[in-house]
Amino acid sequence: QVQLVESGGGLVQAGDSLRLSCAASGFIASNLPMGWFRQAPGKEREFVAAISLSSGTIYYADSVKGRFTISRDNAKNTVFLQMNGLKPEDTAVYYCAARATSLLSGTMGSRSWSYWGQGTQVTVSS
Repeated sequence: QVQLVESGGGLVQAGDSLRLSCAASGFIASNLPMGWFRQAPGKEREFVAAISLSSGTIYYADSVKGRFTISRDNAKNTVFLQMNGLKPEDTAVYYCAARATSLLSGTMGSRSWSYWGQGTQVTVSS
């Protein structure tokens, strides 16, 4: 129904920047709130950022606030994550996600999101 494909990950040094992209396909893809999660080795998946359809509602995890920016281009069914000032602790597989519920209701937990991409690796060396 909804397919998400991430790209843009890579190996960078601390302080560098990366921009991740998530291409969404499917009839209802452009009508869904979108978000980014990440999962480091041995750790559970954690919320990073979320954005509503109109971009009027945006949430960030405290750990990335001020460094990461989420945005979307609805005409291209694409969501972005601009990551600046990367730190080694940002190293993880980053996943794009979509949900069928409003960001104004429910939580940002993984179980609130219905669709997931395959992930893209981000590695930050010190």
